[in-house]
Formats: sequence, C-alpha cells, structure tokens
Amino acid sequence: MCVAEIEPGQDPQGVEDPRLSALDERLREAQHRETLAKGQKGADAERGYSQGNRVISALIGSLVGSALIGWLIDHWFGTGPWGLIVLLFLGIAVAFRQIIRISGERPE
Repeated sequence: MCVAEIEPGQDPQGVEDPRLSALDERLREAQHRETLAKGQKGADAERGYSQGNRVISALIGSLVGSALIGWLIDHWFGTGPWGLIVLLFLGIAVAFRQIIRISGERPE
C-alpha cells in the first residue's frame, strides 16, 4: 500500500515504517536513561536534605534542651545564671559532637 492510495486525513493502518519503529525504540531508550539519571540525582539530593535536617535538629535540640535544664536548675536551687551558663556550654559541646558524628557518616 502506498501513501497515494490512502485517502487524505486517514492514518495508514497496518503500514509499519522502519524509521518510525527505530525512532520509537530510541525514544524509549532515552526515556529509560533519563529516568535512571533523575532517580539517582533525586536520591543524592534527598540524602543531603535529610542530613541537613539532622544537623539542624541536633544543634537546636541540644542548645534548647541544655538551656531549659540549666534554667530549671537555677530556678530550683537559686544558683543564679551559673547552671544555665554551664549547661549551655555542655549543650554546645554535645551539639558539635553530634554534628561531627553526622557529617562523618559514610554515604550509602
């Protein structure tokens, strides 16, 4: 069947063009490669985002927790600002220790 035999506006039924088949195959391969590339980059970005959240939560949690406990010790025992100051420094040390531990983890 040749193109001249087909009426205008109709798609050829049953006519397989090898060029279109090759193009379809190349498109499928390109889409597959693109999906794999996006999947790997997405996992790296997600891992970095997760690690960043862990660092921020370790920093904020250690500082806020130690400040709260120091303030409570000062309030209960009447020791002035010394409990707060000492526990803030301990909280900073714990936060840095956790950040160093988190940043030293091996990527999967």
